[in-house]
Amino acid sequence: MIPIKLSSEARENAVASIKRYFDESMDQEIGDLKSGLLLDFFLAEIGPSVYNHAIGDAQRYFQEKAADLEGACYEKEFGYWS
Repeated sequence: MIPIKLSSEARENAVASIKRYFDESMDQEIGDLKSGLLLDFFLAEIGPSVYNHAIGDAQRYFQEKAADLEGACYEKEFGYWS
């Protein structure tokens, strides 16, 4: 399994968002370590479901585009004398 990796900036923003959520919604402060561990858990446990859903959406999109390729790109042949 390929782990889902975040850029350093995205990880910092996610940790800050988790800390803010706990502070504002749970009336509880948590530190960077706990926020980072919670983020790691969600990435490992829930991340693959989100990733698989996104891949499925992308596949459906491209399959629809490929199915319509002939209609969108077809040119009548030998039409000069028509």
